[in-house]
Amino acid sequence: MAIQRLHVGKRLSEVAIHNGTVYLAGQLAEDTTQNIEGQTRESLAHIDRLLAEAGSDKHNILSCQIYLADVKDFDGMNAVWDGWVSAGNAPPRATVEAKLARPEILIEIIVVAAQK
Repeated sequence: MAIQRLHVGKRLSEVAIHNGTVYLAGQLAEDTTQNIEGQTRESLAHIDRLLAEAGSDKHNILSCQIYLADVKDFDGMNAVWDGWVSAGNAPPRATVEAKLARPEILIEIIVVAAQK
């Protein structure tokens, strides 16, 4: 089965689809002047949009990895996450503190999902 890629750039693709599984690149906020809640909301909106383009949605997330620049933002991120994740469909998730690509980036989220 062929691999389908969406939003292909020189360095990476935002989405790869293979055998009914959707793999997203790390999603982060474009407006990095926002606090953790704002950056989390924007990252999750990107995830919603990309999953829809790939024939999936947040109800079909198989796993999620969340990278925080500072673990002190864990509660703020979770406040937004808890309002976004679909009831009864919370995916397996890992959240770790990591040095991200630029200091103004507070969060990066990677998702793997099944197509509908």
